Amino acid sequence: MLQLEVKIAAAKVAKYATGESGDTLEVIERPRGGLSLVLADGQRSGRAAKAISNIVARKAVALLAEGVRDGAVARAAHDYLRAIRGGKVSATLSILSLDLVTETIVISRNSHCPAIVVQGDTLLMLDEPSQPVGIHTWTKPLITELPLVPETYVVLYTDGLMHAGRRYGQQLDVPALVRTLLHEEDGAAQAVADGLLARAVAHDQGRPDDDISVVAVTASLAPADADVVRRLSIDFPVRVKRGC
Repeated sequence: MLQLEVKIAAAKVAKYATGESGDTLEVIERPRGGLSLVLADGQRSGRAAKAISNIVARKAVALLAEGVRDGAVARAAHDYLRAIRGGKVSATLSILSLDLVTETIVISRNSHCPAIVVQGDTLLMLDEPSQPVGIHTWTKPLITELPLVPETYVVLYTDGLMHAGRRYGQQLDVPALVRTLLHEEDGAAQAVADGLLARAVAHDQGRPDDDISVVAVTASLAPADADVVRRLSIDFPVRVKRGC
């Protein structure tokens, strides 16, 4: 039996001159073992977009925590947003699950943004077009299931990364940059997420043209002396009106 070490890292920033990101990222433990990540991007940006992405993410997380399967979760999140907002607003939704029952990685997409999977020397772009949630009646997710094996890397992101630099004629080549960062950073999840975000912001000349969120997930062989402690670290900058 192999012991794997799974690391999850995220980096996100709001659109320039917008106080709040319209993207929402949540992590939930699955009741039968494993983790699920939910990344939602609300229509437009700012507080209105945040309200939309929160609705979608909260519904998805609640259902995942109850043991509902990922595909059904995405459909329910779509139905819920469509019902309460009358089919007038949309959100993209990506769910990544590490399912320890099936020992697989499950990626569900209702997003025009691809998911990138690297296993060994193979880079797989999950880029088949899919509809966002909240608008059309028969919307369903695109689901990909892959074995959970050592040296697996998955990157999810919102369209702020995909379109970075487009305004200046230097759109980011995300797959090529993922390969470069995996090599340079030895597959370190946080370094990959930070590197993608930093390059995107640079391509937008320091003023992000949209909310940008990046999630990197890595699975590698655990060191021989590894413990079984689960750890979570969060870096969350805040601004307050009053000083110390």
